[in-house]
Amino acid sequence: MNKHQKPVLTGQRFKTRKRDEKEKFEPTVFRDTLVQGLNEAGDDLEAVAKFLDSTGSRLDYRRYADTLFDILVAGSMLAPGGTRIDDGDKTKMTNHCVFSANEDHETIRNYAQVFNKLIRRYKYLEKAFEDEMKKIAASFAVKLFKAWMAEKDANSVTSSLRKANLDKRLLELFPVNRQSVAHFAKYFTDAGLKELSDFLRVQQSLGTRKELQKELQERLSQECPIKEVVLYVKEEMKRNDLPETAVIGLLWTCIMNAVEWNKKEELVAEQALKHLKQYAPLLAVFSSQGQSELILLQKVQEYCYDNIHFMKAFQKIVVLFYKADVLSEEAILKWYKEAHVAKGKSVFLDQMKKFVEWLQNAEEESESEGEEN
Repeated sequence: MNKHQKPVLTGQRFKTRKRDEKEKFEPTVFRDTLVQGLNEAGDDLEAVAKFLDSTGSRLDYRRYADTLFDILVAGSMLAPGGTRIDDGDKTKMTNHCVFSANEDHETIRNYAQVFNKLIRRYKYLEKAFEDEMKKIAASFAVKLFKAWMAEKDANSVTSSLRKANLDKRLLELFPVNRQSVAHFAKYFTDAGLKELSDFLRVQQSLGTRKELQKELQERLSQECPIKEVVLYVKEEMKRNDLPETAVIGLLWTCIMNAVEWNKKEELVAEQALKHLKQYAPLLAVFSSQGQSELILLQKVQEYCYDNIHFMKAFQKIVVLFYKADVLSEEAILKWYKEAHVAKGKSVFLDQMKKFVEWLQNAEEESESEGEEN
């Protein structure tokens, strides 16, 4: 026998183990089987839960998790953007899904139990379920919020969102390229949930103002040129759809926070006038509307009341703003007659009395001159 000859085993056949075979990925076959089972189970969600529980190992949920949740939530397979791809073929879809369910709390809660049981039984489905929610989040959220608001009310829902810190994440219900307030507002208003659209607008506006104030404070503290600050604020207003009335109060607060104020009352007025004269051109740009002027006057009034060293400086600040074209006589007269706030009202109205009389006289003189001409 040749010593190099290798022994040969006879009568032995080698089988490839099942798990080593490359299985075909066939989500459509999975879909057809699942849809058939769900349709046979009908409206009985107990039967649906039992079917899903017993079929998991046979249908390989791990492999077809995306398709599984597409069907349970939307009734058919979905494309990446969340659109259905059943081509209108009734055999490829089921009405026994969340999107076809009655929009009442009990029904939605019963569907939630089906999902709970399924994920408890097959723990590995948890991640796939989260991914599915991202894919069809907005449609699902409409169902959820409608059922929630029917049981509670809009205020209860928005309050819960705030407490859970989810108010800042509502835009994440949409794909990245559609995460805008305008898109959110239209989508939920069209779906009959205007309360949610209004809530998001307010929250976004508050968040934007906070960020704007932080950045403004930084720029003013570094004595950034006024032209640059004006440009920055105008860009932010345009980008975030902020009205002038929302900005004027922020500007006042930031300007007053940019200085370490003298603790002596007799010196602080002089310091304030010098500082505000420097920033009057900035305030003038964003007080072009009557309502903005009134907001600014109210802010000045509140500030002088809350910071006791400024109590006697109020009238001087208003006169400075009048001379620097930040405030008009119409706004000052309106503030004096009806638009002032309660804080220190009697003190400040008394301070302003002579100046207001002077304004009224000047107004009367110009009117009589007009009549003579």
